[in-house]
Amino acid sequence: MAQFTLYNKHSAPPSSESTRVDCEHVPLCSINDVQLRFLVPDDLTEVRQLCQEWFPIDYPLSWYEDITSSTRFFALAAVYNLAIIGLIVAEIKPYRNVNKEDKGILPDSMGRSADVGYILSLGVHRSHRRNGIGSLLLDALMNHLTTAERHSVKAIFLHTLTTNQPAIFFYEKRRFTLHSFLPYYYNIRGKGKDGFTYVNYINGGHPPWTLLDHIKHYASKVRHTSSLCAWLAGRVQQVVRWFYHRLLTRFNFIE
Repeated sequence: MAQFTLYNKHSAPPSSESTRVDCEHVPLCSINDVQLRFLVPDDLTEVRQLCQEWFPIDYPLSWYEDITSSTRFFALAAVYNLAIIGLIVAEIKPYRNVNKEDKGILPDSMGRSADVGYILSLGVHRSHRRNGIGSLLLDALMNHLTTAERHSVKAIFLHTLTTNQPAIFFYEKRRFTLHSFLPYYYNIRGKGKDGFTYVNYINGGHPPWTLLDHIKHYASKVRHTSSLCAWLAGRVQQVVRWFYHRLLTRFNFIE
């Protein structure tokens, strides 16, 4: 896995560069040149400009204020030469608080006490795509959610446009599976657009069982029971033979 450094924006990053360089004109030489840090309020203007370039959705100003200042969000930036070239924004919340369209992600029995991670945004500057930046950010989130302290988080999910093939390919490559189709989920420039829900199960989480899953489960139980019965029958047979041999020996029926 790629190595990276987390640092605070207000302290100097481990770089020899002392001035900011336009990332559109700087080739990314190595993933090791990228630092990760959490967003701070001073990032609001830069992040807002980037999101307006990257995403077709118009987020309100309050959303940018929240992700750059509230500890409610896991908002991580990938920085290269002091410029933000990628970011991921996620939220951890109780499963019982997810929207209606996402209620089928976990079984009801598991969902009563489980949390889920929801990826609100993941984007990389156009000039730095296909360099592993998106994977670096997603790995940081996955590592954060698979610690012992976050064991209650049983799934990570997200929504994406059905037409966003690069995002779909990226998430499927990272073991996210298609969960549901959401017709007219997005309102983009006054037009309804369809969406997909993708899910990655972690920390022992799993989707609700289907009828086929129940059949497989009970078939496995029957096979296990049959094997157990065969084992017990064999043991009983051995005991009977031992007892019979001792009985014959006692009454001198065999030499």
